[in-house]
Amino acid sequence: MPSCLLLGVAPRPPPAALRLLLRRRMASSEPTRAFQLRLNPLTGDSEWLIVDEAEAEAPAPVHHKQLLAATSYLDMLNDAARNRAYRHAIEATVTDPTSRVLDIGAGTGLLAMMAARALAAVGGEGSRGSVSACEAYLPMGKLTRRVLRANAMENNVKVFHKRSDELRVGVELDSRADILVSEILDSELLGEGLIPTLQHAHDELLVKNPKTVPYGATTYGVLVESTFLWKMHDLHSSEANAEDGVRLTPSGTENILSVKPQQHAMQCDALADEIRLLSEPFKVFEFDFWKRPDSHRETKIEIKATADGHAHAIISWWVLQLDSAGSVFYSTAPRWVRQSSGVDLPQCVHGMNDWCDHWKQCVWFIQGTGTPAMKDQTLSLRASHDQTSISYRLNMNDQVSSRSPKNDHLTLLPERIALYGDKAWRSALIGAVRNAMSGKSSPTCIVADDSMLLALVVSSLLPSSKVISMFPGLRDKGFNYLRAVADANNLSMDRIKVIGKNASSLTMNDLKHEKVNLVVGEPFYHGSEGMLPWQNLRFWNERTLLDPLLSEDAFIMPCKGILRLCAMSLPDLWRTRCSLKDVEGFDHSVVNDTFGACGDLPGEQQGPCLPYYVWQCGCTKKLSKVYSLMDFNFSEPIHSCFGKTKIKFAHDGICHGFAVWIDWVLDEKNSIVISTGPESRYWKQGVQLLSRPVEVNPASSVMNVEAHFDPEEGELAFKSMFS
Repeated sequence: MPSCLLLGVAPRPPPAALRLLLRRRMASSEPTRAFQLRLNPLTGDSEWLIVDEAEAEAPAPVHHKQLLAATSYLDMLNDAARNRAYRHAIEATVTDPTSRVLDIGAGTGLLAMMAARALAAVGGEGSRGSVSACEAYLPMGKLTRRVLRANAMENNVKVFHKRSDELRVGVELDSRADILVSEILDSELLGEGLIPTLQHAHDELLVKNPKTVPYGATTYGVLVESTFLWKMHDLHSSEANAEDGVRLTPSGTENILSVKPQQHAMQCDALADEIRLLSEPFKVFEFDFWKRPDSHRETKIEIKATADGHAHAIISWWVLQLDSAGSVFYSTAPRWVRQSSGVDLPQCVHGMNDWCDHWKQCVWFIQGTGTPAMKDQTLSLRASHDQTSISYRLNMNDQVSSRSPKNDHLTLLPERIALYGDKAWRSALIGAVRNAMSGKSSPTCIVADDSMLLALVVSSLLPSSKVISMFPGLRDKGFNYLRAVADANNLSMDRIKVIGKNASSLTMNDLKHEKVNLVVGEPFYHGSEGMLPWQNLRFWNERTLLDPLLSEDAFIMPCKGILRLCAMSLPDLWRTRCSLKDVEGFDHSVVNDTFGACGDLPGEQQGPCLPYYVWQCGCTKKLSKVYSLMDFNFSEPIHSCFGKTKIKFAHDGICHGFAVWIDWVLDEKNSIVISTGPESRYWKQGVQLLSRPVEVNPASSVMNVEAHFDPEEGELAFKSMFS
């Protein structure tokens, strides 16, 4: 979830990878209009797109569909346990025919329609009661109106394309509401602005002591030992084991490159075999939605260790109490907690074992090598929260999370930290660079992406080299970081120049009129980690723009990318992405095309290819070997590509689609290859689901797959067919 705060924004706004920014213009004399910024992943350039309320009847433009398909709306609406819990709670809460209900962050309008139906059931139709809803994200708000019309509810719910803090009693609302329904929760609970939204609602929009759905929530945590999680934050220890002489986190600056001290959403059910529980679950905070919440709180928790070990992380989740009677609950606890815990936890609605992706668990990393624990030892945990996040300090060893980082301190995603500490990955890159620089006396090298590692590697392997780091994402932060670690790596900053701009802006003057002998990249572009794998083909585009500056024998690393794929059975992911029909009695079929749903679509129409960590996608099974679909030759200027292959199945099963990724070939001999496939858990893969699941067997099933790469948009389009 984005860290920016928009009060009352519908759940799961478009992801940061799409760089969505909303600018609103509200006036009574003209339609609502929003401006959103769309990023071209291959160039880093962006363009403004206009969303106009007046287009409400027209089908959603392609770029709006792409944005909404990448959100978790569809996954939420396919979460039957969530929908059922809200229906039960709303029906138990809306019992007065004069109720005035407000839905904040309406989404498709599901909760507002539930409230309107419950109000009608108790005789609240007409002027006696009312239901109002606000949805700040205009493309979503337009879809809300379509859903209301499809269910003949457009006269039962009044919709406002505004944030909740833009609503005013006596203007949009006739009076204060006595019932609030909302679902503005993320995996951490607070990250979508729950606290400030509730504060404003209680101050300006609700009666005193209102009814609310949900009624409240409780956050829980558990201490775990996990080598996998440890490697995702302790780069300094991992580097010591690498023994390659490159130090991204030299002694004395262990935290100069680290994960951000925050809770990181992760599917922790996938870690069941890689963690040891060191405590029973413990309660952290309780939040009462029916009263105005505090902005900041702190609590001290005494935890009794249940085993010897090192506490590497705190895994947390939350439990919603949806009704005031305490009979309807919904939990995001991992299965291994629900199945093995000796602590009594609330009994949740039936069907809670279903995998879903819109709410995960959260991981808080304990700094360094972890906190040692002995069985029956009491550990002291201090938890605090502000308006948007919860943080922890175990035995007071962790730094305070609110401390501002220094200018030379960089924070990366946990997967990137783990990758930088991976001995085999580092060895592959260093070996390829060493081979490429063999025989070159004083080469000029351009690091075309945001790789700090390659800037250090090139400079250290050949002290006479001249290194130009583009750092298009890191910019000055990258320069400050290199300067801070230069001495520990025996480097002179006189030989490293940080440009901090795109390749299109680079000239021979920047190179002092010397041709470039080496262009390298991981590739890695800071801030693009959540994108589809081929969007790192930005390296190819950058290399193309650098072409006039290259020597005739310039070496490009990686030399090429190979698009790979594997047929997969993905029943859990399919269930969350399948097309909608009836959702708790309301027709949602009008949203399927916009949300990129799969199944029951016209002809062979497929949903979009979306990025996932396949290893976290619940139940998965490979049904074929790995096939090559397309090569991207970086010795050539970027161009459109086409590839096709015939997949023969190796196993029986239900094929739901295929996973796609890029393997990066680092040398001309094709001997050093870095794979970003499902076996490599530090990268996301693209997942293309089929138009409908197909039962396959090795004897008779064959799937033909075609792909086309468009260098203008930076997108890959897939087409698959069984024969």
